[in-house]
Amino acid sequence: MLRPERMSRVSVTGSKRVIDDVIEAAYSHHSLHVTDYDERYEGFEPGTSLEGAETLNERLVTVRSLESILDVDEDDAEAARPLDDDELEAELERVRDRVNDLNDQRDELQDGIRDRQEEIDRMEPFAELGIDLEYLRGYDSVEVVVGEAKPGPVEAALEDAETIDAFDVFVGGDVLAIVAKPTDHDAEGVVQDALVGVDIALLDVPDADASPDEYVAELEAEQADLRDELDAVQSELESVKEEAAGFLLRAEEQLTIEAEKKEAPLSFATTENAFVAEGWVPTETFPDFEAAVADAVGDHAEVEELERASFTPDGDHHTESVDGEAGGAASTSASADAETEREAATDGGHAAHGTDDPPVVQDNGGAAGPFELLVQAFGRPKYSEFDPTLLVFLTFPAMFGFMIGDVGYGVLYAAIGAFMYTKFDGAFRELGSVAMWAGAFTILFGIYYGIDLFGYHAYQLLPGDVHWPVEGKGLSPADLDWGLSFLVVSVVFGILHLNVGHVLSFVSTLKQHDAKHAVYEAGSWLLILNGAWIWIFSSVFPNSKPDFLFEAVSVLTFGAVSFSGFPAAVGWAGAAAAVLGLVLLGIGEPPELAEFLSPVVNVISYARLMAVLLAKGGMALAVNLLAFGAYIDDGGDGSFHFIFTNEHLHHVQETASEELVFAGITTAFDPASVGAVGVVALVGGIVVAVVGHIVVLLLGVTSAGIQAVRLEYVEFFGNFYEGGGREYLPFGRDRKYTREE
Repeated sequence: MLRPERMSRVSVTGSKRVIDDVIEAAYSHHSLHVTDYDERYEGFEPGTSLEGAETLNERLVTVRSLESILDVDEDDAEAARPLDDDELEAELERVRDRVNDLNDQRDELQDGIRDRQEEIDRMEPFAELGIDLEYLRGYDSVEVVVGEAKPGPVEAALEDAETIDAFDVFVGGDVLAIVAKPTDHDAEGVVQDALVGVDIALLDVPDADASPDEYVAELEAEQADLRDELDAVQSELESVKEEAAGFLLRAEEQLTIEAEKKEAPLSFATTENAFVAEGWVPTETFPDFEAAVADAVGDHAEVEELERASFTPDGDHHTESVDGEAGGAASTSASADAETEREAATDGGHAAHGTDDPPVVQDNGGAAGPFELLVQAFGRPKYSEFDPTLLVFLTFPAMFGFMIGDVGYGVLYAAIGAFMYTKFDGAFRELGSVAMWAGAFTILFGIYYGIDLFGYHAYQLLPGDVHWPVEGKGLSPADLDWGLSFLVVSVVFGILHLNVGHVLSFVSTLKQHDAKHAVYEAGSWLLILNGAWIWIFSSVFPNSKPDFLFEAVSVLTFGAVSFSGFPAAVGWAGAAAAVLGLVLLGIGEPPELAEFLSPVVNVISYARLMAVLLAKGGMALAVNLLAFGAYIDDGGDGSFHFIFTNEHLHHVQETASEELVFAGITTAFDPASVGAVGVVALVGGIVVAVVGHIVVLLLGVTSAGIQAVRLEYVEFFGNFYEGGGREYLPFGRDRKYTREE
């Protein structure tokens, strides 16, 4: 599970007479990740699409256009059934004519509605003006101009204009109409010339004789009629959609499959009479793939397993050769001389398409599979890298649960995850699985923290004097030691987590290079990390180290085990190991000496686990304090207890050994004397509790979730993982809407 599936590079060589059958067999087997031919070798050139590809693509474009017009989606699918070519062609022609006709009608009606709306909008200024449209045009001796402007500047400009003999300005709101008599009866545009320096937006007078209000009413009536017609067309389109949606989905799938087959030779190397197809298949599926091609064309095509990719980077160690028996032909090494390959290709041998990296098939079934989503969000692993999905599965839910640690929230997270898992497919389904695991660990840690239920310790409701081993999260005076102990737990988890990352880096470097590189590049960091922290947890200079570093073991084991630090000799040995690590790092990777403190800093970064734990616990506590009130027992040195009732509040106020923290909103409600204020307080307190816990629930995702992901991506992945692998895209597809006859 830490490695992707083993991949083999294969080639299929055959006569062009059987290329259709080979493509059909490869498509049906759905395992060959085709490698594009790059024109590197003499005598071969990229292939061309098979006959009929252009027609198929035209039909496919038509189908997708119709789906877009009708707004067809996968929810409109019917039961899968075969679809032959004659039925597809005839039905597609019928649906296309009907939909295009209705769509043209819809576009025409929508244009008409839009035009009338624009005309209505254009009439609004004239309605403000209140002058019939027929009075705003058609004069010989005067000019009429309508526009939006302030009257003052307009009148001043007209008074100063020598080309205007007389004028009048009619104002309605922000619109004004100017009627002016030019000095020269033959002059034109004198009003507009006079207003050149004035801020005015001129308006064209509509060609209508009615009053603006009457004209708008006419336009609105026409618009209403057009909308009725549009609704009728929309209804007809919906009817067509109900009838044709299933067919269109089947047609798109069928045409897509056929088009992919017709265009497959574009990735092949071809000569006048032969073709060579290359690509990658999972090694374990190669015998089945070879048999599928042989069943289809017999000995008219030859399938070779050229190489098996090893889990190392590109270069001389990229692949492992395959014995002649493995694929029925001699093997081809990635380090073979290029000129020899060209000669072999020209002489009729196979033409290698290059040495591209194999695609990655992550091998994480079962519970760990959905966590591939989190890994791929960072980057798909390279074929040569360890796949960290299993490690993320083992650590992400635990970190999330540790930080939230509440039975109530955990149940809700798990319920939300179950809903997503059952109602959705793809990424949302996988996120649902991740949420269920996170919720399960949140429940487990919630029980560990004292059956924490929405910030309340439910064990306190159990009959008798029940004492839970863990007092809480470190929020009340009685359990402060637990809060500090959880800080130590976070740090120790960080040490272990980073050790795993450095060990994976060591193993990977050892396999890719040699022991010397592994020691310099990864072993040095292991020595620095463990040596430094052994020294920190040792009894060397005990007075300079906080007591909780050593007391945490006793707290966490309920006093069964005590720890006063590693002996001084062990501590100095750790310091020596850290120094040795620095020396090795300086020899092997001198530039990285600038980051010599990163093993300490990165481990301290895991303290965010404890910080989020206290923050989320504190938020839940604050919500409960506001809603229900709380007190601390044992004279202020004990634990938080919520009050809930007015009667209990009075008891706390009268008891000297119990310190009131906050009275709470709901405690104002007294069942013995129900009043308006008390009822409002009860309802308000419940609202505060519900809304507050919903906020905490959502912030749990954005804080605990993001912080856990950050620790995985930055601190953990940074030691051994880069990502950037190629997705495995096998030639072929699984049918959803059609069946083969």
